[in-house]
Amino acid sequence: MKKMMLLLAGLLTSAAVWAQEPVQKTFWDDPVNHPSAPLYAVLTFVLIGVVLVLLVAIVLLRAFNVLVEQAEKDKAKALGVPYVPRPSFWSSLKQKLNNSVPIEHEQDIDMGHSFDGIRELDNHLPPWWKWLFIGTIGWAAIYVVVFHFSATLPLSIEEYQNEVAAAELAKQRLLASQPEAVIDVEKLEYNADAAILKKGQQIFEGNCVACHRKDGGGNTIGPNLTDTYWLHGNGIKNIYTTVNGGFVEKGMPAWGKALSPTEVRDVTFFVFSLQGTNPPNAKAPQGELVEPVAPQTDSVAVRASL
Repeated sequence: MKKMMLLLAGLLTSAAVWAQEPVQKTFWDDPVNHPSAPLYAVLTFVLIGVVLVLLVAIVLLRAFNVLVEQAEKDKAKALGVPYVPRPSFWSSLKQKLNNSVPIEHEQDIDMGHSFDGIRELDNHLPPWWKWLFIGTIGWAAIYVVVFHFSATLPLSIEEYQNEVAAAELAKQRLLASQPEAVIDVEKLEYNADAAILKKGQQIFEGNCVACHRKDGGGNTIGPNLTDTYWLHGNGIKNIYTTVNGGFVEKGMPAWGKALSPTEVRDVTFFVFSLQGTNPPNAKAPQGELVEPVAPQTDSVAVRASL
């Protein structure tokens, strides 16, 4: 017993050490060479052994019941009385759980009240129902003491707040380990890189098409992004500022709160590349006419390559 406890303690200690490692292969990555493979193998054989023992016990119990039943039949035959089979285990268990009165004995609990041929019987609640009711009372008492008086365990709202705090801490650690690129708007210049435009297009289609349409032609809410009229100024810097800070009073969200600076830059470049594409059925011009700033490459060709 002591050796088994030491073995389990060693396994738990080693598991704690593994948990501290930043990258650890799971059991299914390499089952044969995993450190827990011997333990899992032993547990598997133990489980198989337990199942086999249970199966053998069931077979022996059924054989024993057959022998007992045959002996009772022989005894009843020798005494000249009819054989009455014993109730099965499940029948006995059901009777104990429900404490129901057999139909042939219903007259013993008849309360003498009858209406429309329906008799009133003095049936009591099943024992299992009473046990369950008493159990809920006991559980309620334990719950009040544990969660409200002793504060041994946190309430649901406290558990939620703890998980939110832990998630926020994990987020801060992740951001600290992977610092986000800083975009200097004053030094921002358009770059018709196909990879950047493709990422920007994906972000645009995932967030902006509801207001500006997939082709940037605009709809009831959002303006046309392909013409030479602008509400908040043309140029890569103005577009970035608009996307990042938004104009909530006009229905434009501040996407800088949901997207990283790099993602804001990518979608800005894609919006900038839409100038002059002239999609069909585009929205009428809005804002002031601004001389177009031509992208450094053919925007139609870029979009076709995406």
